[in-house]
Amino acid sequence: MSNETINKLKIIQANLNNLNVKDKPNIICVSKTFPLSKLEPLINIGHCHFGENKVQETENKWSEILKINKNLKIHMVGKLQSNKAKKAVNIFSFIHSLDNSKLADVCKKSEIELNKKVSYFIQVNVGNESQKSGIPMKEAKSFLKYCSVEKKLNVLGLMVLPPNDNNTEKYFKDVSKLNFDLGLKDLSMGMSSDYQVAAKHKSTYLRIGSGILGPRA
Repeated sequence: MSNETINKLKIIQANLNNLNVKDKPNIICVSKTFPLSKLEPLINIGHCHFGENKVQETENKWSEILKINKNLKIHMVGKLQSNKAKKAVNIFSFIHSLDNSKLADVCKKSEIELNKKVSYFIQVNVGNESQKSGIPMKEAKSFLKYCSVEKKLNVLGLMVLPPNDNNTEKYFKDVSKLNFDLGLKDLSMGMSSDYQVAAKHKSTYLRIGSGILGPRA
């Protein structure tokens, strides 16, 4: 089992090497619902980026190991409610789902109270889908200004979950261009099924779950 997980990660790394992209993206192993025992082989070979989508699960799973392994970076890749923001700021290094001013306000307040800085991605809703979180593309500039200038949050870039309508490459291209136009250096884009397309369009953080860990129960 452990070798299988490592082998899958190495295949993804090899595929990225074959793309000849200028900067190799970081691979976030999306570990939500998987026990720590399944992740230990990856941790033991030095993999440090892991993604979770629930604050309570993250606290239960990672709190102890984070005390002894300072290299680990845990990413919040799911929707974050503002009432969970303080706990999230406490345990996560990156939050990928900043999508409204109330959440930005609470995250800033929590950073001050906890004396901790977190890195953020602004989630954009590239397909204007009612069932998905994220701000409309046309509001990204003003929301970025609010978060970065007024709230002084460390916003690295945009994050996107594209619609499932066979136009993934077009969405990635549009978000990549917007990210560049906004002067942002990082981009959270691409999952198990489309990470190579995302890397081609300058994604710097790939969120890969089943491609490394297999299907969820």
